[in-house]
Amino acid sequence: MNLKEQYMMRAALISLWFNIVLFTFKFAALIIVHSLAIATDFAITVVGLTVSIILYKSLKLSNRPADLAHNYGYGKVEHVCEAMEGIVLIGIALIMSFQATATFFRPAHVTHPYVGLTSSILSLSLNFIGAFFIFRLAEKSKSPAVKAEGVHYTLEGFISTAIACAFVITIILAGTPFARLDPYIDPAVTILVSIAISIPSLKLMKQAFVNLLDVSIEEPSKMEAVVRLAQHADYYCNFKDIKTRTAGHKKFVEMKLIMPKDMSFAKAHEVIKKIESDIAEGIPESEVTISMIPCKKDCGLIEEGKPCPYINK
Repeated sequence: MNLKEQYMMRAALISLWFNIVLFTFKFAALIIVHSLAIATDFAITVVGLTVSIILYKSLKLSNRPADLAHNYGYGKVEHVCEAMEGIVLIGIALIMSFQATATFFRPAHVTHPYVGLTSSILSLSLNFIGAFFIFRLAEKSKSPAVKAEGVHYTLEGFISTAIACAFVITIILAGTPFARLDPYIDPAVTILVSIAISIPSLKLMKQAFVNLLDVSIEEPSKMEAVVRLAQHADYYCNFKDIKTRTAGHKKFVEMKLIMPKDMSFAKAHEVIKKIESDIAEGIPESEVTISMIPCKKDCGLIEEGKPCPYINK
């Protein structure tokens, strides 16, 4: 396991253990506090814990080498995990929005707001701390699945912050003429939280599906491949059909090089391997495949009767 794969697995373990702790005290708060917002927060944590387990298994699978069944490896499982997280979060947002809307017509007072406030403060603290470490590891590993988990933790942090604010308002309004508004604060915050979940979750899901459709690598990496290729321009006649694709944190670059017809096969193979190695060095976590095509001696130099400039290379 290389260093980047170690970063990915470390992020998955951080996510898993943080979600176990979050699940434990949010479940306790849900039993004590009668609050729809707490129920929403707990449901998101259940999803988070489930996704953390799947993420851990998925990252282990994505690091497996290519085999006969999967010639390009298992990197795309990261995008599947990413899409699944977005879909489930949107589902939770829709369900809780309907529940909150119904609660407006059957309002109920929140019980034990101080317990709910304590739970929310602990939750937002753990979520933002977890997001900080996960995003750092996502940057080091370049894994979209780890980055998606960082987004999830950040969302949970803001959700817990909103819920904590709702409990603060409930506590402040208690014993005042505005206390009658208390039953409506909880469903209102739940709807706001659902909207807050939906927008980034839709973006996350959309990006995951785009990546599943063999999206090409980012523009800087494409330019790096061309620059590295140009450094060896004295050894090939031309290049064509450059194709790139991503699969999780891995990148694939394919192209065809037109090699001088009079160059020996051994020499051409040596040149190709050198160029593949050079491009792979410039694009981390990449696999480069170059196909050789012999020159047809139909270029302008040959047509003008001039000698091939590559014969003595």
